[in-house]
Amino acid sequence: MADPMHADPMQADPILQDRLPHLPWIDARTRRLPGIQPVKGRDWLRIDEAYAAQMALRDRLIAQQPGAVHALLPKARPAADELYGAMLDWLRGTSGFSVTDSAVTRPDGIAIALDPANPLLTLGRLVQEDLCLMQRAGAEYALTGAILCFPASWSLDQKLGRPLTGIHHPVPAYDPDLARRVARLFDAIRPGQPLWRMNYLTYDDFVLHQPRREGEKRPRPTDHVFIRCERQCLVRLPRTEAVVFTIHTYVVEASTVTSDQLAALREAVH
Repeated sequence: MADPMHADPMQADPILQDRLPHLPWIDARTRRLPGIQPVKGRDWLRIDEAYAAQMALRDRLIAQQPGAVHALLPKARPAADELYGAMLDWLRGTSGFSVTDSAVTRPDGIAIALDPANPLLTLGRLVQEDLCLMQRAGAEYALTGAILCFPASWSLDQKLGRPLTGIHHPVPAYDPDLARRVARLFDAIRPGQPLWRMNYLTYDDFVLHQPRREGEKRPRPTDHVFIRCERQCLVRLPRTEAVVFTIHTYVVEASTVTSDQLAALREAVH
């Protein structure tokens, strides 16, 4: 059942994929932090069977809670504009989308007006991914803008402008050594050579929009009804050199994996 303190009234029912495309806690390449792998071809964005339902929820969130799901620092505007152009190019080459100078018709048949004055808000209504802009700020990369409809226990307004170490505080595994390694990893990302990783948690709650403040704990699952994974890609924009952190959220019923796979997951997350 949904956590009553965080249940989004705009999502009364589960929005689920049929299965996970990858079991990151099973694969030795992805189960240890940071678990980075190269992206093949154009696979930094994905369209899956939950597209229509996820996009309907994204439309509602963006219309009714824009201040909660969107932020853009002035210095990040050139990167947002560059991402806007890159993603429209991706949509033009993707089956199911029809792109004109003024609108994009999505695979669910809904036409979204193109608004280059609001690049991230527009993109947030076209793809399932949440999009975070990361830019060099001293020794680290900082979050300078995002469209974040499906946060998993963090709040955009609290993390905006912070470096990676501040974004991940108070995650115990994200220690200074890992922070340095991640900064080096970000520096090594080349345009046209994106990377991906995938995280994993069990939930008793199917709600996709779950913002929380620092110190506010996610309810500990007892029944482990759902598995929630984020496929996260890192993409370097060639002109502004910003790194785009994309988040494709999967929620599936725990019954979609075997009992042995579920036992391994519960062991991995505790």
